[in-house]
Amino acid sequence: MLRIRKAPMLAGALLILVFPWIASRVPAISHYPDLMVFAGVYALITIGLSLLMGYAGQISLGHAAFFGIGAYVSGVLTTQYGVNAWLAMLLGALAAAVVAVAIGAPSLKLRGHYLAMATLAFGIIINIVFREEARWTGGPDGMVGISGLTVFGYALDSAGKYYYLVWGIVAAVFLFTVNLIQSPTGRALRAIHASEAASAAMGIPIARYKVIVFTFSAVLAALAGSLYAHYMNFINPATFDLFFSIKLIIMIALGGMHSIWGAIIGAIIVAFLSLEWLHYFEEFEIVVYGAVLLLVTIFLPEGLSGAPAKLMARMRR
Repeated sequence: MLRIRKAPMLAGALLILVFPWIASRVPAISHYPDLMVFAGVYALITIGLSLLMGYAGQISLGHAAFFGIGAYVSGVLTTQYGVNAWLAMLLGALAAAVVAVAIGAPSLKLRGHYLAMATLAFGIIINIVFREEARWTGGPDGMVGISGLTVFGYALDSAGKYYYLVWGIVAAVFLFTVNLIQSPTGRALRAIHASEAASAAMGIPIARYKVIVFTFSAVLAALAGSLYAHYMNFINPATFDLFFSIKLIIMIALGGMHSIWGAIIGAIIVAFLSLEWLHYFEEFEIVVYGAVLLLVTIFLPEGLSGAPAKLMARMRR
């Protein structure tokens, strides 16, 4: 059974809690809570991807599509039909779940590169739909006028307010996922990752577990998409393209595929890289991402979450 140490978890929670207060008192980083909102949105997706890829051993290159489904369902329902934003978010997650089951049931029978190509094709098709169905999505120009979120009449109209909503949801999802990993379902997922043949011999319903974890990760991506849409009040298809799916893979590879903590750390680092630190590289940004992924794969195959254990092992030698 996996062990989650309480001290690092409490320290991380405390840091997240006081971060806006710290940032407000340091002018150079006063805008960082806004970046952390995006990091929290990405963390929701990477938690699901870590569960799917790191624990169940399934590859997905199409999660940007589910991110977009959540965003566009929320956007269309609130702008064109006047649906309550929270209800629209729920319906966006439901739509992603239905699509995930429909796509996952046949696709997850594939393995390795074939599964990766299937999810890649799905992501590209969905992005084409976002671009071509201009009547609903606004086409390449995007959709404007998406309403913000309110809680009991209290408008979340600033980065500081939205920050606590997003990271509160991340904390809840993190705790749920940790308990899921430690449950019989989590042990079954790890068994499937280790050997599908052995898992089948032990009576584990492999196909059902694959679809369940794929659907769960899709729902988290859709929830993240809805939060993104209601925060930005604007979305366009370029946000949900293939490159974003690749960035998601970089996030969990950087943090560590086999660690939920690592998924969150990777999301934070890549959010700051893409939104703050890599603007100076302009069109060479993709080269930097490739270099980061290459270095991590060679020197830290377990990601940053595995670095402390690796360092301690070297010190013992």
